Amino acid sequence: IESGVNPLFLLLDQLSDVRNFGAIIRTAECTGVNGIIIQKKGGAPVNGDTVKTSAGAVFKVPICKVDHIKDAMFHLQASGIKVIAATEKTDNMLYDVSFKEPCAIIMGSEGKGITPSILKLADDTAKLPILGDIESLNVSVACGAFLYEVVRQRR
Repeated sequence: IESGVNPLFLLLDQLSDVRNFGAIIRTAECTGVNGIIIQKKGGAPVNGDTVKTSAGAVFKVPICKVDHIKDAMFHLQASGIKVIAATEKTDNMLYDVSFKEPCAIIMGSEGKGITPSILKLADDTAKLPILGDIESLNVSVACGAFLYEVVRQRR
């Protein structure tokens, strides 16, 4: 990350759907994300569907495939980057958490959310308000809401 940049990263824990991955990459590019970190094993591949869904953003946002998300978290935290987990398993609302400092947002898998052992290592947690009866949003939609809250806070 170059000097003067306020880093923003995405950590994708076991995200496996290529269309969700592509949509997340597209939103990440539009919101100034500096890099996306995803597992090699169990993570969505970059393929034709990912490229198409990302509208080409896959060629603009650095994507780092790692063996273990935990190792990436430790490295980010050691570099002074706050790791914030997007999870419904918290009382903290998205709008009450500060994203003004360098940070990385963890998004979980489509079905299971964030792995509990990874969730425990996060510096902070936040959830979106859900006003209807359905308990969760599509991961790419939730990710978009989180990223645009970062944009709002940093403007």
